[in-house]
Amino acid sequence: MIYRSLFPRDIFAEFDRLHRDLQQTFDASPSIRGFGRGGYPALNVGGTAQTVEIYAFAPGLDPAKIDVNIDRGVLTIEGERQSALPADEKAAVHINERFAGRFRRVVSLPDDADPGAVSADYSNGVLHLSIRRRESALPRRIEIK
Repeated sequence: MIYRSLFPRDIFAEFDRLHRDLQQTFDASPSIRGFGRGGYPALNVGGTAQTVEIYAFAPGLDPAKIDVNIDRGVLTIEGERQSALPADEKAAVHINERFAGRFRRVVSLPDDADPGAVSADYSNGVLHLSIRRRESALPRRIEIK
């Protein structure tokens, strides 16, 4: 009589895989503010008194194929990352952790961001956007006469 287990040899590895698959399903739901943690590309958003600074970490992309738009106070970063997997259907892929496919990230900008004063730079896989704040919104000292 041949004994076969109903469970894989490493049940904890299977639980881990199942957990990751479920987590990806719930993390992939878009909203007005973009993807949750784990979205591509990863973003850092901050600012100073004069600018709003956005860093998108997207290594290996052609900057000419990244679309950046601002419409009604909403910044959108879109593009596509090609797959590096073998094209052969019979090729086995054991681990694939690199994101491939179309992506879109959306960020709501503050009301004082000036869409006419944006600079964009792509260097070493990092897209850096600097958006100046409107002059009327900047703090200023008022002289008393």
